[in-house]
Amino acid sequence: MTDGLMSKAATMEIPINGTRDPGSLPEDDGLEQDLQQVMVSGPNLNETSIVSGGYGGTAEGIIPTSTVKGSGLHQPHPSPTAMGDEAARGIAGEKFDIVKKWGINTYKCTKQLISERFGRGSRTVDLELETQIELLRDTKRKYECVLQLARALTHHFYSLVQTQHALGDAFSDLSQKSPELQEEFGCNAETQKLLCKNGETLLGAVNFFVSSINTLVNKTMEDTLMTVKQYETARLEYDAYRTDLEELSLGPRDASTLCRLEAAQSHFQNHKEKYEKLRADVAIKLKFLEENKIKVMHKQLLLFHNAVSAYFAGNQQQLAQTLRQFNIKLKTPGAEKPSWLEEP
Repeated sequence: MTDGLMSKAATMEIPINGTRDPGSLPEDDGLEQDLQQVMVSGPNLNETSIVSGGYGGTAEGIIPTSTVKGSGLHQPHPSPTAMGDEAARGIAGEKFDIVKKWGINTYKCTKQLISERFGRGSRTVDLELETQIELLRDTKRKYECVLQLARALTHHFYSLVQTQHALGDAFSDLSQKSPELQEEFGCNAETQKLLCKNGETLLGAVNFFVSSINTLVNKTMEDTLMTVKQYETARLEYDAYRTDLEELSLGPRDASTLCRLEAAQSHFQNHKEKYEKLRADVAIKLKFLEENKIKVMHKQLLLFHNAVSAYFAGNQQQLAQTLRQFNIKLKTPGAEKPSWLEEP
């Protein structure tokens, strides 16, 4: 009978803004990864505190003489060894409860995850929110590609500028030592020095672009995705305790079952509130992230276009104006490291 009840409960699904067929989920290596994620967040036993009364009190177990009328005797002090043993037992008991609760929660979530992956269970789906989350992950991957290419451009162009600088020095030296070619070597030396100067200016702009994209991808987007991961864990827990409550609701209503049903209802309500709060948090973060992304990228793409165009057009004044427009400042000559070199 239990198998039949569980099968009936497993076919129930609560969609939000849409439905999804559990059987359409692929059976891939993601199951093992998700199981590891469920198991990895074990209980923190190092932060257990004693909350029971009688431990750490100011009276230290002493009964005042005023409470023992007529006897004039004091309750003996408990020995330090006895107090230490009781405290240790209290801590051990609390740690055991934490491990027990974590184990039960992990079991329920693992069972729910496996049921979903093999099409035997239902999951709560918010189609609009999950579409936005998937879009964010895809955008992050594409921006990471742009960031990688921009860094490669920076390092390659830095090598070019260094080569131009060395070539200019060589031309300048030969200009002084070759009177018959002094003018020709001198002109080439000046050209290479000018190209080197403009190259450093362009690198300042490109490095500013790289730094801004890096912040957007690895801080702003990553912060939102951390909240998404918390939301996805809360969704799994919510569905696990929902399924547990549904199965108990279909069972017999004896005294033992009613007690378990009441506890299941309480756990379900707690996880429902946690899930709904994180779902709202994710929706808000996604909204602000999209607004911030548009604002940042509008500025950075304009900077990148203007700087690159001015450099390759040989417009030194326009290149310098671009850096002033975006408040980009280069280090003064002789500095230990040029400002356009990105820190590793």
